[in-house]
Amino acid sequence: MHLLVYLAAALAFGHQLAGPDLAPVAWFWALAHTAVAVLLVWYRAVVPVRQALRHALRVLEVRSEGPGVVSVVMYGRDLAELRAEPGQFLRWRFLQRRLWHTALPFSLSAPVRGNTLRITVKGLGGHSRRIRRLRPGTRVLATGPFGALTAARRTRAKVLLIAGGVGITPMRALFETLPGGPGEITLLYRAGAEEHLVLRSELEAIAAERQAGLHYLLGPSGAARGHLPAVAGGDPLAPQALAALVPDLAEHDVYLCGPPGMAEAAQTSLLRAGVPAGRIHSECFSF
Repeated sequence: MHLLVYLAAALAFGHQLAGPDLAPVAWFWALAHTAVAVLLVWYRAVVPVRQALRHALRVLEVRSEGPGVVSVVMYGRDLAELRAEPGQFLRWRFLQRRLWHTALPFSLSAPVRGNTLRITVKGLGGHSRRIRRLRPGTRVLATGPFGALTAARRTRAKVLLIAGGVGITPMRALFETLPGGPGEITLLYRAGAEEHLVLRSELEAIAAERQAGLHYLLGPSGAARGHLPAVAGGDPLAPQALAALVPDLAEHDVYLCGPPGMAEAAQTSLLRAGVPAGRIHSECFSF
């Protein structure tokens, strides 16, 4: 259907030039459409092919991280030239049957290390569920990176990261790499139950090494697990609950990533808790 839209637009363009209405500005109209066509060809075809030839990405390993969640480790060459920062995502096209025709947007779940990179995927749809059946050696086309949820948005010494569900993937990469001393980086991870926590051992190792705060907010009633107690029976994303976990909350930059409902609720609570809107940096996982 998406490809047929291009054909429809091209036919509509030809029809427009055939009528008298555009005669005075036909040259401008044609130039505008030509510019769009060039950009489409460049970014849909030339850039992905050029990056594929330059980096030669292939699947190295697919490993389970929890119920319905897998990590895909890929290897290639000259990956530093991608300039992919923690917090960003790329569009991945896996050249395997039933996947090759779709570019899937997934965040890096760890910083690029040498010639390997990693994404972590939850099987929410047909395409993402097929990721678990990827074979080692499968060729990969990657376009990007995209997104501004990076260290460049930071304005304060202290940072609070809030993740919901699979939104932990970019937050995990930031949790490891954002500069900060003991107590300056805190991660709140919202999940429905303990078995839904993804990359838990990695998060706890990072927290211990960096002396960073790590709190799990579990269950529909918001039972929080961490170094500080939750607000009994309350919403863990309520303003008072956030303030209890992060006493000087208003002095933090906040990075937020999760499903639409959770992200909206967290942002509302942060504003009510006194965090200026300009210090809330969010990305919503709505696909």
